[in-house]
Amino acid sequence: MTATTEPKRIVQRGLWFEEFELGAVYEHRPGRTVTEADNVLFTTQTMNTQALHLDAAYSENTQFGERLVNSMFTLSTLVGLSVAQLTQGTIVANLGFSEISFPKPLFHGDTLYAETKIVDKRESKSRPGEGIVTLEHTGRNQNGDVVAIAVRKTLVQKKPS
Repeated sequence: MTATTEPKRIVQRGLWFEEFELGAVYEHRPGRTVTEADNVLFTTQTMNTQALHLDAAYSENTQFGERLVNSMFTLSTLVGLSVAQLTQGTIVANLGFSEISFPKPLFHGDTLYAETKIVDKRESKSRPGEGIVTLEHTGRNQNGDVVAIAVRKTLVQKKPS
């Protein structure tokens, strides 16, 4: 009988503070194709009764010609697409957003792709085992058009000793 060895187990996680490189750009794949159901459910759950998100007849007569995906859904999904690669299990807190913009709308059937640039990092002055990382998230549709930009600060754990 031969002895069996346990395989090395690797748990998917985000990056420790030390692993974030200034200027690095992370492309988060796969993208997320947004459905009508996604938009209507999110919009109604958040009590946003904006006709641009819910009323097809109204929206046909706007400059867009159709309903828009709720920008808060776009923002949430943009950040969500980055989690597995950057912050899964390593983030302590989302400290806030300093800039958010939506240069172009997202529509039902569009696919949102995300990338994140590391724009700043520093050790926390009050929390020795943690650091502050500033992330610039950019969302593009399937045509490469920028549909969302968000700059956010996060409190991230340092690598355990």
